[in-house]
Amino acid sequence: MPAPTSVDAFLSQIRPQWQAKSLIERVQRLLPVDPSSACQRLLNAALHDLREKIVIAGLDIAKQAAELHQFPTVSKAEDVENLSNNRVIDLSYRMGLLTRAEWRRLKRCYEIRRDLEHEDDEYEAELEDCVYIFKTCIDVVLSRDPVELLKVTDVKQVIEQAVPQFPEEQFLEDYRNAPEPRQQEITLFLVSTALNPDRPDVVRCNAVEMLKNLKSATRDTVKIEVAKYLQQKVGRAVVDVATMKVSHAAGVAAYLKRSGRTGYFADLEKRLKGVGHAWRKFEQHSDLLPELEDVGGLQYCEDDDTTTDILRWLVLCYVGEPGGMTRYGFRREVFFSDAAAPIIKRLIQQSRPRELEILKSLHKDQVVKAALSSSKAIAQRYEDLVDLAGDV
Repeated sequence: MPAPTSVDAFLSQIRPQWQAKSLIERVQRLLPVDPSSACQRLLNAALHDLREKIVIAGLDIAKQAAELHQFPTVSKAEDVENLSNNRVIDLSYRMGLLTRAEWRRLKRCYEIRRDLEHEDDEYEAELEDCVYIFKTCIDVVLSRDPVELLKVTDVKQVIEQAVPQFPEEQFLEDYRNAPEPRQQEITLFLVSTALNPDRPDVVRCNAVEMLKNLKSATRDTVKIEVAKYLQQKVGRAVVDVATMKVSHAAGVAAYLKRSGRTGYFADLEKRLKGVGHAWRKFEQHSDLLPELEDVGGLQYCEDDDTTTDILRWLVLCYVGEPGGMTRYGFRREVFFSDAAAPIIKRLIQQSRPRELEILKSLHKDQVVKAALSSSKAIAQRYEDLVDLAGDV
């Protein structure tokens, strides 16, 4: 076994709950005379701890994971107690309480334990076996607090507040540690709430904001399943505005069918053209351009022609028209949409290299070239926009 000081350091990592049960005292007493029994004590404690953690994490998730992977039925705490040790390790992994690497380590510990229980002349516990069990049980199980998984009701309570307090670090950590079924359940609830026209506007907006906060912690496999749900709702139709906004907020827009996304951006381009880029249309710009921000800019538009058309519109709207005297008696070198300009700057700053390359090539476009040639100040505004794009 490790040196006494190392053993004490390992044992000190065990949670107070188990220290109060005199586990450490029993292990320390057994180590000098029977290391194998000491390790078996630790593994038994770890397996008991996993059973408790399964119940704390949620029997609904345990039941779902058991059904999905064809384990014995788990619907109440007694069912967890009746599971074999091997199944307890498997179920903990399928619920997300263990990573795959941790699951493999515990499975190996269980195999070693079976060998230790049947020691004879042919097999005797090696020092390495005891150290492996000792370290794994403490690192993977006994040093960690139980995880009480987030529930849909917890999220529902937040988004239904008039002034919600969005996720703090602990909330995000609990969501990040939640198994896939629970993450999927929460994300689908938020998506359906955000798209439900019967829910109050404040609740729908809160649901979208919650999706944005949880996006980075949502597993890719969950995003794919959520995208499937949204794609089924869309079918063969063009993706509508609400679905694009929600899918971007949830981080699943890239998984929607290309044709549906392309149709959305083609429709947006028609609406932009219908409004026009003239500075006098600034009030309507305030309605359309925030929509483009809310769907993630042009990152999901994979049609080069549509992307170019929208970028051309953005450039012409940003650079403006030759100036003159205002109604207040001031002279402006350029008239441009004050409402659109800051939004366009943000869109360009957040664009990907593909869109930025198209932007830089637009100085050759006949319509853009004509606008830039009308005034040095207008040409300079285009250069300012290109500078925002940076080097690509």
